[in-house]
Amino acid sequence: MGVSANGATARAAAILRLRGLAVALAAMPAALAAVLVAGRFTGHLGAPGSADVTAWDAARYAVVAVALLTLGWAAAFAVALRRARPHRTPSVRLTEREAPELHRLVRELAERMEVPAPGAIALTPDCDSWLEDETAPGGRSPAPPTLVVGSPFLWWMRVAELRALLAPVVAGAACALDPEIAAARRFTHGLDALLGAHHGRGGFWASIPARSLLRRSRVHAAEMERAVAGWASEQARQVDYGMRIAAQEQVGLAYAGWDRLLTRVALPAWRLGRCPTRLNAGVVSALTELSRRDRLAEGFESRLGERPACDLLEEPGRIDEATSLLAASLFYVGPNALPAPGSGESRLDWADYPREVVLRQWGNQSASLLAALGAEIASPAGALATALRALRAGTGEQLAAQLEAQRNGLPASRSGRDAVSDGLYALVCRAAVDAGRAVPGMDWLDGPVLLVDGRRCADLGAPIALAVEHGDDEPLRVWLEGAGISMDRPARLR
Repeated sequence: MGVSANGATARAAAILRLRGLAVALAAMPAALAAVLVAGRFTGHLGAPGSADVTAWDAARYAVVAVALLTLGWAAAFAVALRRARPHRTPSVRLTEREAPELHRLVRELAERMEVPAPGAIALTPDCDSWLEDETAPGGRSPAPPTLVVGSPFLWWMRVAELRALLAPVVAGAACALDPEIAAARRFTHGLDALLGAHHGRGGFWASIPARSLLRRSRVHAAEMERAVAGWASEQARQVDYGMRIAAQEQVGLAYAGWDRLLTRVALPAWRLGRCPTRLNAGVVSALTELSRRDRLAEGFESRLGERPACDLLEEPGRIDEATSLLAASLFYVGPNALPAPGSGESRLDWADYPREVVLRQWGNQSASLLAALGAEIASPAGALATALRALRAGTGEQLAAQLEAQRNGLPASRSGRDAVSDGLYALVCRAAVDAGRAVPGMDWLDGPVLLVDGRRCADLGAPIALAVEHGDDEPLRVWLEGAGISMDRPARLR
């Protein structure tokens, strides 16, 4: 290994010396107690009949008691540290049969850089890649790590880009199998896991020494990882270095598209108990849509003619479904629990999104507004007329307060006024669909949308804001009349 790897080994040795020092400190009272007991039997320390025998006996008993307590504490801490399980990111394993070309690509990368190949490959629904330690708890020699790859990378990146992106990660396998570096990592990760498992007053016996050891090893651990990353990056320079720069640009783009897809498109479905099963394919559509809208993204769409990295999988559709269901279980923490990922009723195809998600979301949002109005749900147009009359009468603040109270203490990123706007927008959309003037649709970057004549309706924001914030519903009525939507049938008030 090079200079950077030697620096990593030196930092690992410093962490292991700290571990040895902790063991020595724990054993020191026992060593002192052994000396005092031996001195008693040899007659050198507090011999029977001597003037100071009482003082030596008192010291001997005190030190033995402290030694027993210290050894018991140290033994309990060592057992807890050995049993501590560092956090592992849930992932979808890819066997050789499921992704033979991807396994071959990784092995060729390792051979080209003259480093050991990872022992396995897994996908995670995130925009990151790393090596996961697979050494068994208490194991003496490190096991080959698992290469964890962000699933959006496989669908958005081309094969050459993925190879360049994974090169420094795969190169890190050499350091992962270094005995000293692996032992130092297991020690610090175990301390971190132990601290997380024994928090609070009841776990002070483990948290106090763990926190102290972590504080003293933090700098060494950070410098060790920095040196490992530097060495791995240097090793990977021989593998498509120019392509690595382009691949890093795609990482940022993939992250932006993945985050937008999850928060704007997938989250509304998760809230309704549905799990889209093609999220990774969806991020390609989202980023392709972005390339059409953003002039800064020119040239991205031309990449789609090259071979995508998901072609390295035997069944990309099945793997996409598995990682999409995993994403739902990892990222959704809302009040309504999702059905079991394996249940058929939870799965959602993108073609069913407008009917299963958009219409239901509009229905829920409009129902909340009508409940605050105290109106029975009649036709969408009639309910819309009732809502506009109430807003024109200046009840916007009251409605916002009532919708705020409907949260039942659950956190929400949107205010009561935002909920009124959402409810009014939902009523307008339902009225337009009911009149046959529009249809529900899905935008890859913004989620549920209203489509008029096949185009996204983007001019409703200002009229709805005026109606909600100022009680001025005239611009919205003009829009409704222009769309051919009549509001002749009012809803009945309770």
